Amino acid sequence: MKINLVIIPTYNEKENVERMIRKVFSLPTAFQVLIIDDNSPDGTADIVKKLQLEFPEKLHLMQREGKLGLGTAYLSGFKWALNYGADYIFEMDCDFSHNPEDLERLLDACENQGGDVAIGSRYIKGINVINWPLGRVLMSYCASVYVRFVTGMKVMDTTAGFKCFSRYVLETIDLDDIRLKGYGFQVEMKFTAWKHGFKLIEVPIIFTDRQEGSSKMSGGIFNEALWGILKMKIRSWSKNYKPGS
Repeated sequence: MKINLVIIPTYNEKENVERMIRKVFSLPTAFQVLIIDDNSPDGTADIVKKLQLEFPEKLHLMQREGKLGLGTAYLSGFKWALNYGADYIFEMDCDFSHNPEDLERLLDACENQGGDVAIGSRYIKGINVINWPLGRVLMSYCASVYVRFVTGMKVMDTTAGFKCFSRYVLETIDLDDIRLKGYGFQVEMKFTAWKHGFKLIEVPIIFTDRQEGSSKMSGGIFNEALWGILKMKIRSWSKNYKPGS
């Protein structure tokens, strides 16, 4: 039986984490969940530990010592997933900005449509974002345009954080060589998979801004990522990307 593992980083998500976990486990397809908590002072990890008693085979928890960044959380989760034997590994936010029901569609894109990486895309069919202020929509959309220009990728939503990786993609990528640790991490993972020759499929989704808890996004994060993407592109000129299997 294939293992579908959803990685969800958390920091102060007590309002959302139980609802999210129960929603994922209610889906028709069997998913497992790995929560990676960065020592949330609001007790997020304690909620997960209680739920582990109810879902001992499906719910996993990794606790880290502090707020170490989105990219490092996912990289730790990817390595854990590969050691665990996961076949499909997903990235998803805890705040319901990503609809858990779309996990099924991302999985289908990889299992049945020939995708190696499936991307939950806000921009493949217009701009499908709800409850974001106009300034943030423009910042996100313009960032994707910039990344496409710098990298040459034909991906509309280059900064998307809702994704499914087939196992062999993460086995091929040198995870220790991923440099960007903030939101630029999302770009670097797509770019690296693309450079290895893997097929990226965009699945249209509707992104809804969080209703509970506080956002971790800031303009500074995007500014840092933009310079990082340029450096990433320059580094790629001297790298040898073996074809993905």
